[in-house]
Amino acid sequence: MDEFLIGEIIPVPYKFVPEFTLYCDGQEYPIQQFQALFALIGIRFGGNGSTTFRVPNLKGFEPNPNIRYAIVTNGIFPDRY
Repeated sequence: MDEFLIGEIIPVPYKFVPEFTLYCDGQEYPIQQFQALFALIGIRFGGNGSTTFRVPNLKGFEPNPNIRYAIVTNGIFPDRY
């Protein structure tokens, strides 16, 4: 999705997260599959840094039980200044 920045955390009011995002549940993912996201967050949330990394775990921080947080994996790569 071109409207969102890769690495942006968005609230999602569904029982699923959109296909261009990952649920912020602390899961480990292969770097090879999400290279742009890894370039931005690295191993800040865990992983071994050579083949895997983790997304942030925001379970329990939702403002209400019908909201989930997701991190954008496919979108605009943010500029670094």
